[in-house]
Amino acid sequence: MWTSLSSKDNMIAEMFKVALELEEPWELTHIEYNDKDEAWHLFIDFKRGAMFSCPSCGAACKAYDAEKKEWRHLDFWNWKTYMHARVPRTNCTNCNKVTLVPVKWSRPLSRFTLQFDAWAMRLMAEMPVNAAARELREHDTRMWRIFHHYVHIAMNELDLTSVKRIAVDETSSRRGHRYITLFVDVDTKTVLFATEGKSKDTLEKFKQHLMSKGATATQIQEICCDMSPAFIRGIQEQFPEAEITFDKFHVMKMVNEAVDEVRREEQKQAPELKHSRYLWLKNVSTLKEEQKVELNKLKDGHLQTGKAYRLKLSLQELWTQPHILADVYLREWMGWARRSQLKPMMELSKTLKRHEEGILRWFHSRMTNGLLEGINGLIQAAKRKARGYRNVQNLIAMVYMTANKLRLPTLAARRG
Repeated sequence: MWTSLSSKDNMIAEMFKVALELEEPWELTHIEYNDKDEAWHLFIDFKRGAMFSCPSCGAACKAYDAEKKEWRHLDFWNWKTYMHARVPRTNCTNCNKVTLVPVKWSRPLSRFTLQFDAWAMRLMAEMPVNAAARELREHDTRMWRIFHHYVHIAMNELDLTSVKRIAVDETSSRRGHRYITLFVDVDTKTVLFATEGKSKDTLEKFKQHLMSKGATATQIQEICCDMSPAFIRGIQEQFPEAEITFDKFHVMKMVNEAVDEVRREEQKQAPELKHSRYLWLKNVSTLKEEQKVELNKLKDGHLQTGKAYRLKLSLQELWTQPHILADVYLREWMGWARRSQLKPMMELSKTLKRHEEGILRWFHSRMTNGLLEGINGLIQAAKRKARGYRNVQNLIAMVYMTANKLRLPTLAARRG
């Protein structure tokens, strides 16, 4: 059942007029309430003989004809509210074409008002999009369109012309070895670009993105990454003038993996090593007292794992060395690892030798992927909360929102 209210005499109508903030030549003509869908319907029209600016040249024109449009607006008293209007088209004599006049309360081709967009974005920044859609009583596909629109605006406003140092890393997008690669400005801690995959082609895509933003590949002076052959080849091909720093946390991850490989092999003959994995991998400062006692007991024995663990501790000391002694210290460590007769450590020594220059570059650049590890944690938490994303573009948009949320523009209703 529809109930009509007079826009002149009814107090509710006056309240709606104030809330809508309509400007000449627009006016609220009448209001109806639909009991069936429990929604307000606000009908807006322009005054007869009103003039409108041509969207192309700005010349004053009369309405040629009009199209009926509808937009979802902010809820009133927890009831849905819709705006209806005849939107004029102008037939400009200067441009010699018929054009639909844009309205100030909504963006072109949108089914929502700007104020509804702002409300939706605030919700989607705090909860999964599917949950926000349920709260707003809208289909999640429509909410994703709003989300992508404003994230796209925010990312387009980033200035990449002064970016000089970046970090690169991949993160899983879904099960089954699906990944996205992230490019982060180390100095501003901003995610600049994300793309599907983790091949060398991701570097080419990033280079193209830089160029589309008025930046150049030659301005990138330093790149931090792990020892992925794909990343290394991509950097060499697309950013040949950039210096590569291999992430020190990745180096320590590799030595941890080598220690664990020694432990797993040795525990077949040394049952006391079973269930001790985290004693060898975790930082000593994070262990409980009983764990420290157990670790000291194991590492000071004659176990091969203890020898591998001492190699790990020694490599940790590399990052505390003075710059002028770092290369000597690293070479001595690689020699010790080769002589250890521990196959995983010997293989690690060969790997570090091949990447020696990039490892030592840290003493100049001081760059790491620690920030990216933090961002990756936020991404995986958002994935779990949302129970996954329908497609990779939705995930990438959420990465931009999650990682750069403080740099997204204020999404209060934009007018004009």
